[in-house]
Amino acid sequence: MFSVDVGPQYEGENIRKADFHVEFGGPKCEYKAELVTVLPMDEVEHEKVTIIGPDIKDMEEGSSNSIFIKIDMAGEELEKDMEPVFERRHHVYTNYLEGFWHMAQRDAIWMRIHKDAFANGLNSFEEIGQILIMLYTNELPLIEKMQITYITDPELVKEHVLKARPIYQERDDRLKGMKEEDVEDFYGCILCQSFAPTHVCVITPERMSLCGAISWLDGRAAYKIDPEGGIFVVEKGELLDSEMHVYSGVNEMVAQRSLGRNSIFHLHTALENPHTSCGCFQAICFYIPEVDGFGIVHRDFVGGTVTGDPFSSMAGNASGGVQTEGFLGMAVSYMRSPKFIISDGGWNRVVWLPKAVKEEVKDAIPEDMYGKIATEDDVKDVDELVEFLQKVEHPQMVV
Repeated sequence: MFSVDVGPQYEGENIRKADFHVEFGGPKCEYKAELVTVLPMDEVEHEKVTIIGPDIKDMEEGSSNSIFIKIDMAGEELEKDMEPVFERRHHVYTNYLEGFWHMAQRDAIWMRIHKDAFANGLNSFEEIGQILIMLYTNELPLIEKMQITYITDPELVKEHVLKARPIYQERDDRLKGMKEEDVEDFYGCILCQSFAPTHVCVITPERMSLCGAISWLDGRAAYKIDPEGGIFVVEKGELLDSEMHVYSGVNEMVAQRSLGRNSIFHLHTALENPHTSCGCFQAICFYIPEVDGFGIVHRDFVGGTVTGDPFSSMAGNASGGVQTEGFLGMAVSYMRSPKFIISDGGWNRVVWLPKAVKEEVKDAIPEDMYGKIATEDDVKDVDELVEFLQKVEHPQMVV
């Protein structure tokens, strides 16, 4: 029926640089994104797939391409709050395709098509779209109608990405003012266990999923849509340690869902029993021992960080469902949380940020700290970082 096989057995498949025919998004493309929108029934034409710009078969082998994936859905029981949940399923279902690899979320996506899959006939978004519509509607019967638009024209991609970003921000803003202490339950997510079998994501009102796609409210909606699915309720339990933010219910769930690999999660630290990571995180918080502080690097940062290590190298340390002290995968929006690495000192311990991220979260950085955090424009290595921090009297340099 299709050019390639389709099923969950392909979820953990990886496609290396030497093996892809074409790729979409990733660090080489400034603009890329995916967006799900719930619309009225009469505004969605079921099973319609539209391609605006070059199709896969028209692209140069080995090329990196901008892309915007617009998914419209309709159903009598669908609600706007379900959009981020359906959006995250795009990651799951695209990885069902043999020879197709999808990573990350929102405007940080990265996709690759294997040379063998292309040779076997997977050369058009038309087929990929039809496969996805089949998977979505078969597994989530609440979706009655669905259409997908693939945009690859670079100027149109940029236009749509810039329009999508305020929508992502609006979703995140719904949680403002909510605290972990205000709710009885958290949510857990294991949608990425095909890549990291011992990883489980704990989602609280003050801690977004690592991929940046699922908030606490989205977790509640996901559980409502599919109570037996990969997003589930986590009974918070007793607060065992108020400084490290340790909950008995979280630990019990982690021990069970990580196959016994991990048994304690300190929810807001990168140092002691940190939360594990899969591979879809938007950013990595990393410890810099020379200054006893933290740097943060996002997925789209190109080149070496202040320690000389690129994002890709750090991702190897942070991912895989392993607790690695000094590395914490996270969503960029987590930096706006009142509990952002609070067990480690919060913003007073941050010493380095890419300038793009520093500008993006400027509103969350304490005014007295903004000028004391270095970027790639300020320093090139740790020695220069030490000099910078001493000059600006960063809290880590003040005895």
